[in-house]
Amino acid sequence: MTEIVFYQLKGQSLEQVLPPLIQKSLERGWRVAIQAASDERVEALDAHLWTWRDDVFLPHGTWRDAEAAEQPVLLTVNEANPNGAVVRILVEGASMPDDVATYQRLVVLFDGEDPEALEEARARWSKSKEQGFEVTYWLTDKNGRWQRQA
Repeated sequence: MTEIVFYQLKGQSLEQVLPPLIQKSLERGWRVAIQAASDERVEALDAHLWTWRDDVFLPHGTWRDAEAAEQPVLLTVNEANPNGAVVRILVEGASMPDDVATYQRLVVLFDGEDPEALEEARARWSKSKEQGFEVTYWLTDKNGRWQRQA
């Protein structure tokens, strides 16, 4: 069954949170698709992942690359899954894919300080629960560590 995980970004940016999530997924042998709402965000994330840390390599490409299907991590703006990802990460309001149940894990990262993003996440949470998915919600504590809220 697909696990849907909501991460409320509060006091941390997407650029801080996303790379460690990718790294952990790769360590588990999972292929990842990261879906953004715009080409501009895909390009910004692509550039960021190349320079995130000197001591960590996060192999990735974008949906426009000729070898997109070979990438362990694929940045995209659409629902296609050419790299056979088992984890899909949605950022900045990217739409829920129709094929949610085909993933092992779906991660929703949202800005907890944006009232619109918070409302959208709540609606997605409720719908996911109604559909019978295993849903968890995470928020950082005052020390910046992720704590499960629900």
